[in-house]
Amino acid sequence: MTSMDTVRQVHPAAKMYAREFKQGQMSRREFLARTTALGMTASAAYVLGGLGQPAQAAGHAQRGGTIRLQSEVRAHKDTRTYDWTQMAYVTHGTLEYLIEYNNDGSFRPMLLEGWEVNDDATEFTLKVRQGVTWNNGDAFTAEDVARNITRWTDSTVEGNSMAARMASLADDETGQAADGAITVVDEHTVVLKTKRPDITLIPGMADYPAPVVHSSYDPNADLSELVGTGPMQVVQNEVGVKAVLEKSGHPWWGDEALEGGGWFIDRLEIIDYGQDPAAWIAAAESEEVDVFYETVGDFIDIMDAIGWQKSDVATGSTIVIRPNQLAEDENGNKIYGDKRVRQALAMAVDNAVCLELGYADRGLVADNCHVGPVHPEYDDSVTRLPHDPAKALQLMEEAGMADFEHELQSIDDDWRKNTTDAVAAQLRDAGINVRRTILPGSTFWNDWTKYAFSSTNWNHRPLGTQVLALAYKSGVAWNEFGFANDEFDTLLAEANSIADVDARREVMGKLQAILIDEGVTIQPYWRSLYRHSAPNIQGADAHIAYLPQAYKWSLSA
Repeated sequence: MTSMDTVRQVHPAAKMYAREFKQGQMSRREFLARTTALGMTASAAYVLGGLGQPAQAAGHAQRGGTIRLQSEVRAHKDTRTYDWTQMAYVTHGTLEYLIEYNNDGSFRPMLLEGWEVNDDATEFTLKVRQGVTWNNGDAFTAEDVARNITRWTDSTVEGNSMAARMASLADDETGQAADGAITVVDEHTVVLKTKRPDITLIPGMADYPAPVVHSSYDPNADLSELVGTGPMQVVQNEVGVKAVLEKSGHPWWGDEALEGGGWFIDRLEIIDYGQDPAAWIAAAESEEVDVFYETVGDFIDIMDAIGWQKSDVATGSTIVIRPNQLAEDENGNKIYGDKRVRQALAMAVDNAVCLELGYADRGLVADNCHVGPVHPEYDDSVTRLPHDPAKALQLMEEAGMADFEHELQSIDDDWRKNTTDAVAAQLRDAGINVRRTILPGSTFWNDWTKYAFSSTNWNHRPLGTQVLALAYKSGVAWNEFGFANDEFDTLLAEANSIADVDARREVMGKLQAILIDEGVTIQPYWRSLYRHSAPNIQGADAHIAYLPQAYKWSLSA
């Protein structure tokens, strides 16, 4: 139990967040995210917010056994360039994280024992967990933590999205860690000094491309040779078919350090049944799988009917149907360089229709700015360009694009394909020429950032500014929109430096307005996420950000 003396010693911003939460300005989840990101334990944050104590992990979970997960099995690559959570599911039993993000919004130290943040969020002291070893016998130390953060910061590595999360530690000219930004104080302490206040630094370390790797890490080596701190070993990884994780015999620090323990199972099988949910249903009915990665669309009701457990969570997960402003035609002209063309695409589409036809109304309609009600700094007075098909066609004609045929591409699956179909149909109804191209996942994901006009799903992020930095900041690895705007970048940095929610909302409103006015994307709705699991499975609830936490899963005792 956390004492009130502990609560009184917390970061001053945490006390402000508690006031804002109690005044109804901040959601419970956002309150927990922001306070625990400042180094407060979840238990202390619950006390500070006047909340009931969080439920603890069940103590009667069975040890041993195998759980089979339905999920895509994708090719491994450098961890910091992971661009889909399915990759992290394969390695997370071996390669662990400094910090984890949980459904209640809290951040929990894992390979760290904790951290402290100074008043203006420019200095972070990381306390490295003691007693942890790599599975080759090496001690896990502050040098390992510093080395990983340094490699995350390196924006010269193609596809390294972690660089956007660690940008406040980087030298703007070299694209690598700035001198003095990362300092090893002693064997168990690392100090980070940012060039500007940054409230997103700790949350960024909890995202799935941030597993901690050994100094010997080689992205091209066989996954069975991974050196990590976790108790599992990858014994099979056949892309598009199956991956298998088994207990390696390496003693796991979490058995002693984490309340309730973890890694109850001896074996996790990840089986790829492709993109068609009908195949997943068939696997469930024939008892070939125990847990779905996620359940989508009309198949949610089907899984309810066969008696599997359902968990669900409202999120900031979404889909974008975006023009790429860097895409060129055969003559070298930028197809979507004219703002009027991008505005026309957005104005031709009714987002509510996309939610109904694409995701069976299981979510909330959005306003094309990738920030929404789940984020407390969201400015609900800033709304989308009006749905006006006639005006959309007029804008296309003014831009000289009335006769142009837009090729709209998507993956061949259920909800993403259906949503993109709904967009294409509405564009055609507005008089805009559209050709639909549907690609298998194995092809689509190879170049997902480079298509001229396509749809992509985006996961929930704890803080409102995080996804803006990952997706819309000029030049970052995941900027599939080809969007670059100096004013936007400056405002984003400002928003990340403001603790007060009302002051931050003023800046966020300006960011939302830029994205909407520039017609950067059609972002039609926010998704609720669903996962089904067999009746004998415990702890495998849907995660708000799809993060892999199979160490919490078990078979019923």
